[in-house]
Amino acid sequence: MFLHSLFLRSLSRIPVFTPIASLLLVSAIVCPAQKDWHPTPGHTEMPIWPSAIPDPVPTAGPEVDKTTPKDNLIAGKPLYHLGNVSIPTLTLYPPKGKNTGAAVVVFPGGGYQILAIDLEGTEVCDWLTSSGITCVLLKYRVPNTGPYPKSPAALEDAQRAVGLVRQHAAAWKIDPNRVGVLGFSAGAHLAAALGTHFDKRLYPPIDAADQLSCRPDFAFIIYPGYLALSEKDFAANEEIRPTDKNPPTFILQAENDPVHIENSTIYFLQLKNAKVPAELHIYAEGGHGFGLRPTQLPVTHWPKTAEIWLNTIHMLTPAKP
Repeated sequence: MFLHSLFLRSLSRIPVFTPIASLLLVSAIVCPAQKDWHPTPGHTEMPIWPSAIPDPVPTAGPEVDKTTPKDNLIAGKPLYHLGNVSIPTLTLYPPKGKNTGAAVVVFPGGGYQILAIDLEGTEVCDWLTSSGITCVLLKYRVPNTGPYPKSPAALEDAQRAVGLVRQHAAAWKIDPNRVGVLGFSAGAHLAAALGTHFDKRLYPPIDAADQLSCRPDFAFIIYPGYLALSEKDFAANEEIRPTDKNPPTFILQAENDPVHIENSTIYFLQLKNAKVPAELHIYAEGGHGFGLRPTQLPVTHWPKTAEIWLNTIHMLTPAKP
């Protein structure tokens, strides 16, 4: 933001706002000159692996913002495409005001190639914390880290993350029995994969966090991918087989999503057949990757519906003092 302000002040001294200046301004806004990503001051960020990282994933260079001027704007704003993540971290966002005791681990989307770290990460935490929910943002490894079993890396990071949240439950004032996950797109697939593959760690246990359950107590699956395979006439993904042990699940997608609505409808039917409480919301319009940014489309009001669902499944009971 400082660089943006400095650049705008420099432009204000140009007598005529030339087309070249306009182009530079757009480039500066869409492509901030940033390398690695870190949260804003006041939020705790911690690596999830204390030493060696299992199944290390090679990257083409250091962590970097891969946003380009050709990337689409969402609700008129650019988004941060975080790439080359080799050291996964958790960032804690404590609730604002009352503390309900619930916590949500957020998995941004990005096709397992990048992370939409603001649109589907920090902005989500702003919403959750304003509702009295602790948000824990997972910066998991990319690129080429999923979908499982193509690569185990992202799912290993997710398993480890939920165990760590439960390990820190007392310190972070979290009810360890009310820890959910929320994922978008590839992150939604990751949330669904974790809801199925929680009984055994994919990596050798390291410490006490890995002795705690990594099963989510609830899951938000937002415009998911990889749950129905288009190359197999939208058959269900054989690696995601829900059982009655899967957590209660909230699913949302737009019918005109180019990633295909079958990812949501087929997964919902799998959960229904496994007798897992599930709620499915399909909107006519919205496309893909809208996050929480408000537009004129009804789908962007989904966070309120999600809060109602959390109350319905009794996950927002205020924490005891």
